[in-house]
Amino acid sequence: ANAEHGYAALNLPGTADPDAIKATVEPVADAEALVIVGIGGSALGAATLADALDSEVDTYVLDNVDPEHTTALLDDLPLSDTAVNVVSRSGTTAETLANFLVVREAFETAGVNWTERTVVTTGEAGPLRDLARKHDLPVLKVPDGVPGRFSVLSTVGLAAAAIRGDDLDALLQGGRDVAESLSGSLFESPAYAYGATTYALDNRGASINAMMPYAEGLETYAEWYAQLWAESLGKDGLGQTPVRALGATDQHSQLQLYRAGPRNTMATFVHPREREDRAIPATDVEGLSYLGDATLGELLDAEFEATEASLAAAGRPNVRIEIERVDERGLGQLLYGLEAACVLAGELHGVDTFVQPAVEWGKNAARGLLGADGQFEEVRAVEDKERLVVE
Repeated sequence: ANAEHGYAALNLPGTADPDAIKATVEPVADAEALVIVGIGGSALGAATLADALDSEVDTYVLDNVDPEHTTALLDDLPLSDTAVNVVSRSGTTAETLANFLVVREAFETAGVNWTERTVVTTGEAGPLRDLARKHDLPVLKVPDGVPGRFSVLSTVGLAAAAIRGDDLDALLQGGRDVAESLSGSLFESPAYAYGATTYALDNRGASINAMMPYAEGLETYAEWYAQLWAESLGKDGLGQTPVRALGATDQHSQLQLYRAGPRNTMATFVHPREREDRAIPATDVEGLSYLGDATLGELLDAEFEATEASLAAAGRPNVRIEIERVDERGLGQLLYGLEAACVLAGELHGVDTFVQPAVEWGKNAARGLLGADGQFEEVRAVEDKERLVVE
């Protein structure tokens, strides 16, 4: 693919270097816990992998600046056995740098050398790069031309995965599986077929896309998808609104709206073909004995098929995305496939998929309000906004 602009993201399964990533994080390979410090695309990809894959390394994400949450997390961590991966392309992201400064202070207060527990992922220049150079920290370079929300299969998402002991080669192979299927025929390219389908349904009134994976470990994936879809396609009055759901949990709540509410929603289901299963114990309770002949996996699949049928019977559009199982290769396929689908949807909508001017506006406003150097016209807009106070 053309490596200019954001299209370099589509090359990551071939350009990422798993061996270099594993070598860089080796100093913290003994970690019992991991804290990922980032926000948005600098955290959601790694968090998706961490929540979907089993590891002996307990993994936590600081992607918000809620002081109570940050304090509670740091108070509970075994800091001497904790690794930190701080991620920011620019090295100036306010939330990320603020959290990292707090984390660093917690290490110092506990008498732990934070420089021996920290791996940095950042761009070629900036305050975070300068900090890494000053303290001789292990550092990985964010790939050029790849927006954060498309960067999971790079140093941005794979550094944390390497610390956790996840199979980076299998993750990248999953991405390559899908990359090799991309073609000019929608009938031979599931990723492009999905992107084209969402575009077509959006034009027919499905302005909301409810992402509903049927696997507990993919709940954070739905958050990752929401950023990818919203930030990439929400421009010029266009773009579907992403909604996060989880099967079968949200059949007992959101499904009511999707089946009987306004005809403005499509549902996307992610369904693993295989999973570890567990039998449901037999019971003599009247009306429940049928469960004793089933497994939890069979029940979940029945719930899934019932939801598909429910929406279809009501004439509500829905799409099934299948992966073999929730493992490294399956996740690589899923994440890369949605990225490719998003790129095509952006092309069809005629928007620039790889920029985020509205996000940058909010960043500038926040930095200006905090007193950062520079003239931010966004601050004046915030100060001039109208307020209605109800007391």
